[in-house]
Amino acid sequence: MGDYELIAQELESLEERFGPLENRVTDLLMRMTDVEKVNARLEQAALTTARAMQEIAGHWDAVYEAMRRTETAAMDQLSDEFKGRSIPSQRKP
Repeated sequence: MGDYELIAQELESLEERFGPLENRVTDLLMRMTDVEKVNARLEQAALTTARAMQEIAGHWDAVYEAMRRTETAAMDQLSDEFKGRSIPSQRKP
């Protein structure tokens, strides 16, 4: 056998061993592309969720502020009512 024939046989042997690996790498690259697409969608969903949570938090802040105003107004009203009353003095016998 000549050198060329040995090289050709060796290349054929390498192709048989690395052919399936090449297919596997191609499959993995395709899966990675799919995973990157899903990841991008998940990141977008996370951003949308974060914005929605901020909006909800803002609404709750407004609710709590309204509750505080109501409580403050009620306390002011009670205070005004008590200021108008005279406090009976305590008499000692």
